[in-house]
Amino acid sequence: MGIEDAVNKGKGLYEQNKDKLAEAVKSEQAEDISDKVLDGVADFAKKIAPGAADKIDEIRESADKSIGNE
Repeated sequence: MGIEDAVNKGKGLYEQNKDKLAEAVKSEQAEDISDKVLDGVADFAKKIAPGAADKIDEIRESADKSIGNE
């Protein structure tokens, strides 16, 4: 199986399951996991660039609105 075959198979699987995937992204479990990941990334970014904490929090909140159900 070549790369194109794998990509096409992935596209097909996505098309068959896109409703289920959209539902999963907006689930409570996705919210919990995304909060933990986003918190970790934001904390790390604040250690690297402590002067940008407000902007980092703003970006984190914006990303959080796109994932999960809150």
